[in-house]
Amino acid sequence: MSETTSSAPRLGRFFAAPPKAYDLDNKYTEAALERHKREGLELAVRARWIAMGLTAILLIFLNPYWNVLWYHFILLLICANGWLIRRAGRVERSRTELFLIFLDLLIMTLGMVIPNPFSDEVRPLAMQFRFDNFQYFFIILAAGTLAYSWRTVVAIGIWTAVMWTVGWIIAWFVSTPFPGISASLAEALAGYPDVARMLDPNSFGAQQRIQQVIVFMMVAVTLGISMRRLDWLLMTNAGLERERANLSRYFSPNVVDELSQNDEPLKQVRKESVAVLFIDIVGFTKYAAGRDPYEVIEVLRGFHARMEAEVFRHHGTLDKYLGDGLMATFGTPVPTTTDASNAVACARAMVAVITRWNLERRRAGEPEIHVGIGVHYGSVVLGDIGANRLEFAVIGDAVNVAAKLEALTRDLTVSVILSDAVRMQLAEESADTAELIAGFEKRQQQAVRGVEAPMDIWVH
Repeated sequence: MSETTSSAPRLGRFFAAPPKAYDLDNKYTEAALERHKREGLELAVRARWIAMGLTAILLIFLNPYWNVLWYHFILLLICANGWLIRRAGRVERSRTELFLIFLDLLIMTLGMVIPNPFSDEVRPLAMQFRFDNFQYFFIILAAGTLAYSWRTVVAIGIWTAVMWTVGWIIAWFVSTPFPGISASLAEALAGYPDVARMLDPNSFGAQQRIQQVIVFMMVAVTLGISMRRLDWLLMTNAGLERERANLSRYFSPNVVDELSQNDEPLKQVRKESVAVLFIDIVGFTKYAAGRDPYEVIEVLRGFHARMEAEVFRHHGTLDKYLGDGLMATFGTPVPTTTDASNAVACARAMVAVITRWNLERRRAGEPEIHVGIGVHYGSVVLGDIGANRLEFAVIGDAVNVAAKLEALTRDLTVSVILSDAVRMQLAEESADTAELIAGFEKRQQQAVRGVEAPMDIWVH
C-alpha cells in the first residue's frame, strides 16, 4: 500500500497489530494485493468522477451565476488529478502517488480559501469560511478508503487538517476587516453578544475551524483503523487463495473445499484403507530416444493433463508425478464409501481418454501412446513428512503392490490390472460391480515380481 510521511510510523503504534504477519515477498500474495489495489483505484476514480459531477450540479443549484464556473474548474482539476493518481498507484512506496494526493488536497484548499476571481461581489474574506465548503473534503477521504491503504487515509486526514488550518490562519492574517460592520452588529445585538460574534462577517470563527479539523481527524483515524483491519483481511484472503491453488494441484475440487473448512486436517498421522492407482507410459524411454526434447515434454504435458483431469473427475488425489507416469489415491485425505469404485472407474476412463488421444495422434501422423495401469486396495499410513517443508505422504504395502501390478501389465501385455482386493471392495461398495469390471478377466495365483505370495488379479 502507499506509504506516507514520517508521521505514519508514529501513528502505526496506535493501530492494533494484525494477529498474523503476512509475507509481502511472496509473489502470489503481492500479485493478489496489486490486483486488489488496482481495482480499488479504479473504483476510487470512478467514485470521484461521479461525486464531482453531482457536486457540479449541486453548485449550479446553490449558485446559479456564471461565476460558478470557477468552482467547476476546481472540480475538473480534481477529476484530472484522480486519473493521474490511478496511473501512479501501486503496492509499494510511490512518491508520485503521495505527491498527487497532496496536490489533490492543495487544489481543494486553495479553491475554498481564495475568493472567486470571477465574482464581482465584495465581501469580507472571512465570509469564504461561512459556506461550509470544508464538508467536501469528506468526499476525498471516502474515496481514499477504496485504495485499501490505511496510511493513505490517515495521510489525507493529517494533510487536510494542516492545509485547512494554515489556509484560514493566513487568510485571517492578510485580511482587512470591513470597518463599521462589527461595531454596528454589536450595537444592534447589544443584548445578544454570542449571536453578534456568530454573525459578524469579519469573524473567521476560529472555534468552528478548529472543530472542523478535529472532527475530520477523528473520522480519518477511525477509517484508518478500519482500513488497517481490511488490509490484514485482504492479505489473509490472498494467502487462502494461494493455499487453495496449491491444494487444487493435488486434490479434486470437492476435497479442496473440505480441506479449506478444517484446521490442519492433514497433520494427523493415521491408518486408512484406500485405493492406489499407478499409471505409466509403456516404452516411453524408447519413444523419447532420439526425439526433440521439446516434443517429448509436450507429449508428457498432454499425457499428465489428461490423466490428472480423470483423477480429479473421479474424486481422487494426485499423489505425485513419476516422470512418464503418476500415482493417484482414492480415499485420501478423507476416506469415502466409493473409493475402490472411483479408482476402477478412473482406470477405465483413462484407457478411454488414451484411445481418443491416439485417434488424434494417428490423424496427425504421430505414434500412438500405450499405458499400463495397476490398481490395488489396502491399508496405508497417511500423514505429513518432512520438517520445514512438509509433504503429504501415503505409505504402505498397498502402494508397493499397486506399483508392481502396473509393472506387470508389460509382461502380460494388458492395459489394466486390478487386484482381487479391489474386486472384493467393489462388491461392498456398489451394485454396479458387474459394469465396472466388464471386460476384465480373472487370473488366479498370478506371480507378481516383488510380492511374496501369488495373488488373484483381474486384467483388461
